[in-house]
Amino acid sequence: MPHQNLVLQSLPSAILDTLKMRLQPRVFTAGQVLFANGDKVNSIYFPTAGAISLVTDLTTGEMTEFAIIGRDSMVAAGAALDNRGALYRAIVQVEGAGYALDVVTARHVALEREDFRTIILRHEQLILAQALQSVACSARHDLEQRLSRWLLRVRDATGSDDFMLTQELMADMLGVRRTSVTMIAQSLQKSGFISYRRGRVAIKRWDALQELACECYFTIKGRYDHMSKVNAMQDPFILE
Repeated sequence: MPHQNLVLQSLPSAILDTLKMRLQPRVFTAGQVLFANGDKVNSIYFPTAGAISLVTDLTTGEMTEFAIIGRDSMVAAGAALDNRGALYRAIVQVEGAGYALDVVTARHVALEREDFRTIILRHEQLILAQALQSVACSARHDLEQRLSRWLLRVRDATGSDDFMLTQELMADMLGVRRTSVTMIAQSLQKSGFISYRRGRVAIKRWDALQELACECYFTIKGRYDHMSKVNAMQDPFILE
């Protein structure tokens, strides 16, 4: 069975029956910008594979990542609740696939269904939680802890131990020099925790990375695990 988006998978069948005719398959390519800060958001995205970074852009051309979204969540869901422009840029970090839902349909369903509004609000809160944790992590934890945490979050978001990631991208997302990421990545590879070749990262010892990762990883993972338990109480429906 192909990977499913866990939000769609958990929706009550009555909601998904309304949405599924409007869901459009999408392929996400690495580096693709889904929307930028200030853009009108026309679609909500439900990844089934890959990972999408939510970033804040600086006038210097640099960017700071504050959340990673994958098959365990959705991108731009808040657009179903209001029509403000985007507050951040959404860029594909790891290539993948998923579904797009037009905002007009999403708003209609959100107005009609309180349970759909509740799901949207919960996932918007998860994005906020990631953003707040990211601030604390950058201020208090060393790069080895942060990189371990970041790789584990990508693993959770993609549902895979193997993905394409350049060291330049990792450095940009963590807001550090590429040489610093290279040193830490080489250390992790030497220890047998990961392998890295031609832009492909393979996590070999996720348990060892967990021992290195800071508490921020476990805080966010705990929130997503709790969300999964809440979703499991809903009427499950697998999108074909």
